[in-house]
Order: sequence, then C-alpha cells, then structure tokens
Amino acid sequence: MASGDPDLILVGGGLASSLIVWRLALDRPELKVVVVERGGRLGGKHTWSFFDGDISAEDRAWLAPATPHRWEGGYDIYFPGLSRSLATPYNSMTSEGLHEAVAPLLRDRLIRGEAVAVAPDSVTLADQTVIRARGVIDARGPSPTPHLDLGWQLFLGRTVRLTEPHGLTRPTIMDATVAQGDAYRFVYLLPFDERTVLVEDTYYVDGPGLDRDIIRRRIDDYIRSRGWTVEAVVDEEDGVLPIALDGDIDAFWAEGPPVARAGLSAALFHPTTGYSLLDAVATARLVAQADDLSSAGLRKLLETHSKKTWADRAFYRLLDRMLFRAAEPSKRWSVMRRFYSLREPLVRRFYAGRSTALDKARILTGKPPVPIHRALRQLRETGLGRTA
Repeated sequence: MASGDPDLILVGGGLASSLIVWRLALDRPELKVVVVERGGRLGGKHTWSFFDGDISAEDRAWLAPATPHRWEGGYDIYFPGLSRSLATPYNSMTSEGLHEAVAPLLRDRLIRGEAVAVAPDSVTLADQTVIRARGVIDARGPSPTPHLDLGWQLFLGRTVRLTEPHGLTRPTIMDATVAQGDAYRFVYLLPFDERTVLVEDTYYVDGPGLDRDIIRRRIDDYIRSRGWTVEAVVDEEDGVLPIALDGDIDAFWAEGPPVARAGLSAALFHPTTGYSLLDAVATARLVAQADDLSSAGLRKLLETHSKKTWADRAFYRLLDRMLFRAAEPSKRWSVMRRFYSLREPLVRRFYAGRSTALDKARILTGKPPVPIHRALRQLRETGLGRTA
C-alpha cells in the first residue's frame, strides 16, 4: 500500500459501517478510515429503536448523540384480548443524528460513489476510480442468496404532525388489533412530541414485495380511526428486513468475493425482529478491538463472529418457522399474543437475543397457538425438538 492509502475502506454507509467508523474514531483515532456510500449520506432514511436491555449502559451513552428520543416509561402492546404496558425504557436513533455524529469524523473521507468491484485490497467505483487499503469491509446490505431461508418484515412509516395532541405518553410497539389479512400485521407508534408521531404499518410476510401506496392508505385509515387529523406529513421511511427461518451459514459465507462483511450482508440481525442495531454495536466493538485490520484478518474475525452468532440463535429461527410455517398467515398474530403474555424479563431477554434455557422451555411449553401437527413437524425438523 502507498503511504497515503487509508487503513480501512467500508463499502456502504449504513448503520454497521457508521458505528464501526464512530467506534474506531473513539478508540483508535490514528487510523485513516474511508466510507464509500452511493448516496453520499450516512444512514439513509431510517429510525433504529432499541430497548435498554439490548445493549449496555456504556453503549447507550456512546450512541446518545445520535439518539434524540428516549421513553423512560416503557411501552405498550395491543392484541385482541390482550393489552399490556411494559416498563423497559425504549430509545430511538435517527439517521439524521447518526450522520451528524459520524460524518464530521470522516470529513472528505466520506466518498459519494457506487462501488462496482470490491476486492481484499481495493474498491473500484463506477467512474473507475480505484481506492486501495490494507483492509476492506463490505457492508452494502443483503443480496439475494439461495443459502438462507427467509421470511420478511415489511414496513412503511410516516412521521406526521397533527392538528391536536395525540395523547400518547409512550411508544406502542405493536397494535395488532388492526385487520390482519394474509400476514401478521401491526401498527407501531413513536410519539416524538405532543403533536408529532411516527405511524408505521408493519407486516410479517412470505415475500419481500412492498406496495407503498396500499400501506399509505392503510396508515391514513388508521390515523382517522384514532380521531387524529394530520396537519403535515413530516417524513416517510420504509424497509424490507429479513426474518431468518433456516439456512446454511457456511455456504452463505462461501459465496461472493473473499472480503469481510458486516451488517445484514453478514447475516448479523436478530432472526425474529430483523433488527440489526445490537449486532452493529457488537461488530463495531469487535473491529475496534481487533489486532489485525488486514482484509484477511477482518474476514476471519467477522466470518467467525457471524457463524457463532448464527449457531447461538437457532432457537429464534425455530420460533420463526412456527410463525411462518406452522401458523396460518391470518392467525400469526396469536403466536405473538401468547409470547407477550409471558413475564417481562423473558420478553426483555428475547429482544436482546439472550434467552435462557428456562426462557426457551417456557416459550415452547403449554398449548401452542398453532395447529399441533404443524408445530410438531417444525420441532422434529430441528434438534431443539429433542433437547428443549
């Protein structure tokens, strides 16, 4: 490498890349890091939310400059026959806050451009510019793969300013009292101030197609059903998140260029929620503590971490198969209602990906909210059916 070359190139400017940059700037400010992002702006247009139990207090403090919203009073859930308030504090990071926190750390090393070739020692842009570095991490998001069996969480959210106060004092994580159809559907509400609220319509479905116009109309209908009147639409965001049912993680890592990966492209997301923030925090810590930041060292580090994480989360993939394969699509909500009837510490550990053996037994015992023969089939198809 030439003396002016960066130490590390991150391809893609999403959450995983941004947190790696941020953590390296805090822990190893002598390193020269470049981010190549097609849109030229970090984070895209997203809101990332997390419970206090998902990450440590130290990590919450680190992320605080990009996390303008926090609800100490916990959150609510609503299902047919079950309404509940849970006490775990909830936080929301914004893409605007993330960009404002991280972009100044990069300055002119945030490069707007599309990467057309990624190699262990270089990244080639669409204009044929070649950037070289000792280490390269590809974090451009998931690509189609035959090696992971996935369901999907689709959502579209609108942040609206209302003519009158909405009356919400805490987030609604799931309002599943809405019409279901052939998916598990719920509405998610984040009250940003007394008249501003994010209204997000969410679906657990078998395919990744997102019909934005239909969802916008359903959001409008939901807002009217609450008796709210919209003064202005402030913003809009949407997403398609993978939900892991099964897969061959070794084959997944064997495909594609032999470079390190991070984020969703490394299968680092909670299998059931699709959320990746807690994994992005862990990845940033891992990279910042690594002795070897060469491409070969990073590839080994992140592939090993991904495979171990995948193995540790087999239980969640079993539950996802229950949700997607054992439950009728219009009845998937009943699986989640039963889960939310369980004790709050269990729910908190579940979201953090740290369910205990007793948690797993409690979730699987009792009358299943799905046809018993289908539930047994999913149990037989996994080793958990013999060991849980």
